[in-house]
Amino acid sequence: MELSGIIINDMFKTCNSCGDQWETREHFLSDPDVTAKGYQIFFTNLTQGLFLFNHSCGTTLAIEAEALLDLYNGTIYDERRPAKDRHCPGRCMMENIMSPCSDRCKCAFISTLLNQLKNWEKISR
Repeated sequence: MELSGIIINDMFKTCNSCGDQWETREHFLSDPDVTAKGYQIFFTNLTQGLFLFNHSCGTTLAIEAEALLDLYNGTIYDERRPAKDRHCPGRCMMENIMSPCSDRCKCAFISTLLNQLKNWEKISR
């Protein structure tokens, strides 16, 4: 699309390295060449964090958390743990998050959503 000489890209994501493009979020998540890798947290505002994906060309692609949050159906808590008297396993900061955090933390949804993204059904080629 072009608007007054400015080209607007309607694609969901374009690989900066190889130029592959994904028209929609579903197309991106179901591509067998794309694998969920981790989450780069921004504690002040979790919607500004980045979900990281590896592409088969060797590039890591970042998707803003805000673009994926509607895929999560659980509770998102208001407070970040740990308080001084609580133990935090720190799963929201681990590269290979595979199970939800056991604490009632506002970051706990990250491990659940990342696990969902890692297990997204891929299309056959």
